[in-house]
Parts: sequence; structure tokens; C-alpha cells
Amino acid sequence: MAVIDSDAHVLETPATWEYLKGDEVKYKPMIVSQSFGDEVLANDGVNLQKNYWMIGPRTFGKDRNVGNEMTRQIREMEDIPGRLRHMDELGIDIQVLYPTLYLRPITTDKDADFALIRSYNRWVADVCSQSDGRLRWVVMPPIQSPERIREELLFGKENGACGVFMRGLEGDRAVGDPYFYPLYESAQEFDLAICFHSGNGSIRHHDMFETDTTFTKFKLATVGACHTIIEKRLPKMFPELRWGFVEISAQWVPYVLCDLEDRFRRNGWDWYKNPLKENNIFVACENTDDLPYILGHSGEDNLVIGTDYGHHDPSSEVLAVHKLRDDPRVDRSICNKILELNAAKLYGLR
Repeated sequence: MAVIDSDAHVLETPATWEYLKGDEVKYKPMIVSQSFGDEVLANDGVNLQKNYWMIGPRTFGKDRNVGNEMTRQIREMEDIPGRLRHMDELGIDIQVLYPTLYLRPITTDKDADFALIRSYNRWVADVCSQSDGRLRWVVMPPIQSPERIREELLFGKENGACGVFMRGLEGDRAVGDPYFYPLYESAQEFDLAICFHSGNGSIRHHDMFETDTTFTKFKLATVGACHTIIEKRLPKMFPELRWGFVEISAQWVPYVLCDLEDRFRRNGWDWYKNPLKENNIFVACENTDDLPYILGHSGEDNLVIGTDYGHHDPSSEVLAVHKLRDDPRVDRSICNKILELNAAKLYGLR
């Protein structure tokens, strides 16, 4: 089996938007640089955040969450051979790539949203095509254009995608809203996992917590999405669909399952012997988690792990594979499941 990094990132660049065509070029994001005002440190606590994406009237930090364990060319997908060599050093055979810019809501302009997502998907597909299958990716669905979702998921499936990217909240809808059922149906049809990554797609909720930490606006929203998926019993509606929850650690799993078990019993519903496994749910743990405690609730077949490669934040650990292998708390056979078999099942990389 291959060792799979279940959460790595691309950092978008001007090249990301070179796939805009015709009139779509008017939506091309600008990069603006700060020349005066309060200086803001990037996540590494050393460098200054100076550059911003500007999309319509909204701005987003471009160089805030940037890992310093690799070169810019590797982070920004300009040096694919260099990235693969670094993966070899880290003991990683395959990385599954998630976006950076799209961890937050970008625009409410439906046409701009589709044009930018379409360009992003084609850029990632092209850079991954240079990796001999070692770089896989999650396709961005144009959620504001439901009539175009299936074609984007099909493009992803035909070009190396192994999942569908979602955030804990999408627009003004919770993830259990029937609005998303056609998306889930298409993902199930194409054997693509639905991958909830730490993030928030609701402008109202995101901006309410803009000055707060990402814990409230990103991570709690995604934990809530898992609760919703199980409580709404969506896995019964889409029995072949796999669900992933990424970059929110796994420390919350016992609490959520305990809460859900009580709710199920109050409703007169049967509870599960192995809730994650029976609902096709996979959770990315982190090296700092209390893994023996979590495994007692999650079981050993539904945890994966990621490095957050390319970023610099509390979830980032480029040495995650080595650290898990050296963790005396985790049996070697379970470690191999987390690194290999479980991740392969989540992403359909059999």
C-alpha cells in the first residue's frame, strides 16, 4: 500500500486563473500589496503579510498562511519534481491536494464563482498530471450553479480528482439541506468522496468571526457538519458515498458521537456499534491528538492523517508520517491503517 498524506495544499498563483476564457477574464483576481498602515504578521510570526487577493470588493490575505519548510516554487506547484522529492524525504507516496483561497467564501456573483472555480479545477488537474499519479486532488463544485455541478465533478473524476471539496457551511445553507442532494448523488455516482475541510463558505458567518480565531469560524463549523450528516442520516440516503472530515483534528469525535447517541435514543432510533464505519465517515487525526482515547470511540478503520503541507498554522506538521510511525501509543498495525489502508478507502485509491 502507499502512504497517503490526506491533507496537503496548493497555494493559488496568477497561473491558477490562466484558464479563464473569453469574457470570464474580467473576473481575474488582482493581487494588491500593502504600502502603508498597520503591519500584520503572517502565521509564522516572522514575515509580514503584504499581499492580498482582491476578488470583486473582497480582499483575502495571500501570504498569511505559508509554510517555510519548502521553497516557493514547490508550494506554488511550479516545481513538481522538487515537490515529489520532498515527499520522498517525508515518507509520503501520495498527497491529496486541497485549495487555500477557497477555505473562505469568495464571491456571491454566480458567474464569477463558476468562472473562477472552473479555472481552478483545470489548473490543479494540469499540475497534478505531471506527477505520475502521486498528486491527487479534490474538485471544487460550483455550488452557486447547481446545473453545472455534475459536469465539474465529471471533469474532476476524469482528471485525477479523488474527492469533492466542501466547507462546514456553504452560503446560507447547512450541509444537510436538500439543496445539496444532487451534489451528493453525483459524487456517489462518480465514486468521489465528499471532503469537508476546515473552512467556512458563509459570508455572514465568516465575517461575524473575522477578528476571532479560525477555530470558531472554520473548525467548529466543520465539526457541526459531521454532526449534521449523521443526525440527518444522510449516509442511509447515499449508502455508497464516503465522507471525510479534514484538518479539524479528531479530538472532538468522542463528544459528537456521545451527543448523537443520546439524540438517537431519544428519537427511538437504533444506535450504531461502530458509528464512523457504519456511516462511511473518515476523520483526519493529528499527532497532538490523544489517539488511544479517540481510537476507543472511532475504531481503527476510519482515521487518516494529513500534514497540511504548504501551510503554517496549528494543524501543520510536515513530519506527521514520521511522528506517527514513532508514536509509542499507536500499534504498528493501526499506524499502517491510518497512513495507508484507511486513506485509500476514503479517497478510492485502491
